[in-house]
Amino acid sequence: MENFIVSARKYRPQNFNTVVGQSHITTTLKNAILNQHLAHAFLFCGPRGVGKTTCARILAKTINCTNITKEGEACNQCESCVSFEKGASLNIHELDAASNNSVDDIRTLVEQVRFAPQAGKYKVYIVDEVHMLSTSAFNAFLKTLEEPPPYAIFILATTEKHKILPTILSRCQIFDFKRIVPEDTVKHLEEIVEKEHIKAERNALQLIAQKSEGCMRDALSILDKIVSFSNGALTYDNTLEHLNILDEGYFFKLLTHLTEQDLTSAMLLYDEINQKGFEGDTVLYGMAAFIRNILVCKDKASAHLLESIEGWRDQYLATAEKIGTPYLVSALNILNEAEIQFKMARNKRLHVELALIKLNFLQQAIELSMEDGQLVKKKLVDCHYPIRTKKIIPLSNIVVNAEAKLVIETATTTIPAAASTKAPVEQSHQQTQKAASSPTKEPDAKTVVAPTSQPSSNPVTPNLGGKKSLLAVLQQKYGSEYNIEEVKEAISLDMETLQTCWNDYANKMEQDLKHSVAGTFRIATLQIEDPTHFTITVPALTAQKFVEQERMSLMETIWERFQNRAIQFSILVDAGEKEDVPLHLKLNSKQKFDHIAKQYPLVQQLKERLNLEVNF
Repeated sequence: MENFIVSARKYRPQNFNTVVGQSHITTTLKNAILNQHLAHAFLFCGPRGVGKTTCARILAKTINCTNITKEGEACNQCESCVSFEKGASLNIHELDAASNNSVDDIRTLVEQVRFAPQAGKYKVYIVDEVHMLSTSAFNAFLKTLEEPPPYAIFILATTEKHKILPTILSRCQIFDFKRIVPEDTVKHLEEIVEKEHIKAERNALQLIAQKSEGCMRDALSILDKIVSFSNGALTYDNTLEHLNILDEGYFFKLLTHLTEQDLTSAMLLYDEINQKGFEGDTVLYGMAAFIRNILVCKDKASAHLLESIEGWRDQYLATAEKIGTPYLVSALNILNEAEIQFKMARNKRLHVELALIKLNFLQQAIELSMEDGQLVKKKLVDCHYPIRTKKIIPLSNIVVNAEAKLVIETATTTIPAAASTKAPVEQSHQQTQKAASSPTKEPDAKTVVAPTSQPSSNPVTPNLGGKKSLLAVLQQKYGSEYNIEEVKEAISLDMETLQTCWNDYANKMEQDLKHSVAGTFRIATLQIEDPTHFTITVPALTAQKFVEQERMSLMETIWERFQNRAIQFSILVDAGEKEDVPLHLKLNSKQKFDHIAKQYPLVQQLKERLNLEVNF
């Protein structure tokens, strides 16, 4: 059985012209070779799988080639090139800094640099993953890297440039490798499937390039897996199935349901997606990327930023013309927030469904407008009101109108109204209806409270010969149905009345057999601070607790005596006296047992004989 070689190794570039997507670096290196302007140290940095180590090997092979072409490429036929292809070259040394990152490894490398090459011009040292070297190893490498022998060239490669010491960076020529664009990846994949005689749809290769995210090694690994999965025939459907990618057709349908505010269809479509095994974060991420693609298609100048296969391009452009930019920007913001909060959500499905509900009603929730060149978010309202207000009728007007109505109704039941009083009566009736139509809360209990306020300056009352008070009118009309009470004027605190009320409450406590509370009330001292506040001074904390227990009942008694519910009191503890706390309140459980055992030794003997354990 022939050994299988993965595509990433089998089709690794052997010269600069076959390196994919790094023309800005390969051109610079070829010109440096042709013009003999080679630096003594290079640093290749960039993402994974973009050709750093490959370019380092090609550079090492080319500078030792004895028949370099006019384009600056190795001939692949001389003794140096052949030995390099076989892996037998003595002038090229590769060091994996991830596993050889100690000071001793670097010292061994420095010792090898002292010996000149036996064949060829240069000894090339390729140090891969150089950021893994320890700080001591970097420091041991500094002097040799700064002033190497003329035949020594160092090529350092790393994916994390920021971890390398600045003293190392300053001694190297730095080349930044970029991610490979999807178009270049697709072209390279098409060349490989043609050489391997594999049937592959272009849409499938574009999906692979999109999934690899600019990493050629990942793209080739994915290609090998799907070829094995599909038995040598790559189609769009089996590539979708293998890569676990949501078809963009689902997102087009979902967006249509959301813009039409068809929440039911949107939720059913999400359920279908969920049944296929796609997690909620995959839906949120895919939908956000989908909205982003539509947003960049709004302008033809940015349409080239579309990250999708060619088959969906026309549909993206058509959808971008139908949907406004405000909706897209707001939807992208909602999806981004939902994706950030997804990990913290307990109910993952509900979290995604809530995001879909927001998107469904987004059009009627907010609109985006431009003011002074800035994007402003506004809430939609039915009408433009700076502040919504509701007119409230003053209480005095309601009382006057009610008084006038009751007097008029009483008068009309006894004598007919004169012609001269029709207009005032009609006016009063209209005002009463207006007051009654206002949204006021009706009283729960059947109690009519007659205020003792001064009569209105313009009372609407007919001349009845003898004027009756409002209370008399209310009693005459509603006396049998309601309990009519007159509001009494509040009384301010005075010491004589307060002390009498206090003593009466203490006697009540005595009658209720609350002797401790009654005793506390008798020894407490009162002091009025202002007309609605007084202080109670007690000798100890226990007395304070007794008063606090009776606070609500005591306040009701005081409020009833003074007809003033604004009265409050505070309790002070006299710090000059110390409270005599009983012994059993001072000791904890263990101290109580020790005290009892000291007085009664038999208790301790009983505990020891029965081997008892006391839980303190």
